Amino acid sequence: MVVGIGADGWAGLPVDAQKEIAAAEVLMGSVRQLALVPDTGAERIAWPSPLLPALRGLLAEHRDRTVCVLASGDPMFHGIGTTLARILGPGRVRVLPHPSSVSLACARLGWPVEDTTVVSLVGRPPDLLNRILQPARRAVVLSADAGTPRRIAELLVAKGYGGSAMTVLQRLGGPDERITTGHASSRWPDLDPLNVVAVEFRADAGVVPLSSVAGLPDEAFEHDGQLTKREVRAVTMSRLAPRPGELLWDVGAGAGSIGIEWMRADPACRAVAVESRPERAARIRRNAAALGVPGLEVVTGSAPAALAGLQRPDAIFIGGGCTADGMVETCVNALSPGGRLVVNAVTVESEAVVAAWHARLGGDLLRIAVHRAGPVGGYTAWHPAMPVTIWTAVRE
Repeated sequence: MVVGIGADGWAGLPVDAQKEIAAAEVLMGSVRQLALVPDTGAERIAWPSPLLPALRGLLAEHRDRTVCVLASGDPMFHGIGTTLARILGPGRVRVLPHPSSVSLACARLGWPVEDTTVVSLVGRPPDLLNRILQPARRAVVLSADAGTPRRIAELLVAKGYGGSAMTVLQRLGGPDERITTGHASSRWPDLDPLNVVAVEFRADAGVVPLSSVAGLPDEAFEHDGQLTKREVRAVTMSRLAPRPGELLWDVGAGAGSIGIEWMRADPACRAVAVESRPERAARIRRNAAALGVPGLEVVTGSAPAALAGLQRPDAIFIGGGCTADGMVETCVNALSPGGRLVVNAVTVESEAVVAAWHARLGGDLLRIAVHRAGPVGGYTAWHPAMPVTIWTAVRE
């Protein structure tokens, strides 16, 4: 049994939740949560740190006893309930939820919950917010500690969103609830560690917001020239067709633009960027953080050898190095059934490899030629970029 509890403690629990807690032989939860309920005679176990490595052992140790786990708010919303359900399997966990901090925050502010973006910074870097920086967007951020509001404000100021309205809601639902308002550019001291932050994003004058659609401007990425250019990147992403929860290998990642755009498509999308040069690998990490996907995994090494041991992907992009011995074959064999392989070729040699594999496996061949207008003397003329051949194949 998992019981959600709010800052109002025992008095705020419905009768059925109180009965479940009273009937338990073992109570598990954080020190703060355990302190919110009266002594029922149950053995009390405070969560160790780190929790996840010890959780299976704790559950096994008390498997023959009646266990009740206390959780903050809704246990299935960024809470311990989801972890327990994943470990124990479907149908093994019963949950009695309490209103989540997001529901309470939206109720205080008059915001529709369904129109509010939620980001958890519990155990995660503030860089996650870079993915959702859009004027007029509303977000509720689940804080990690007392300093989270200050770190959010510092990030927003650095990104040109200093005028964003911030509301810090502390100890929501409790008798000592407090609400503090201001702007990102305001001075934010450390506040109560039990807080959530509501943000209405507002871009400062002159700031051009980034689109959430694939095809970010090339200048959004730090790079040394090894970058899949904007127009080609947009078409490439349409061929890769990211779906929530899927994993991409970005092989020969360069600046990491494909893996980054893949992860920006949905919060559940995952990617591994494989890059042989350490300086480029470091640049990929910086780009990923700056564009709101710090969870991008970066593997430094030469493919295909560097691909060994990686989790099986749903899609693979080869942006460089398709002529390396065994590269395409390794990627084709690594794909899950129904997985997509997309290869971009710009040289005669790489086009020859693509043509041979297309003859063998079929798929779709596309050539893109992009021309950009630019000055020629006092006039304007078209300047061609190198044409790119894109091969897309789906593993049966």
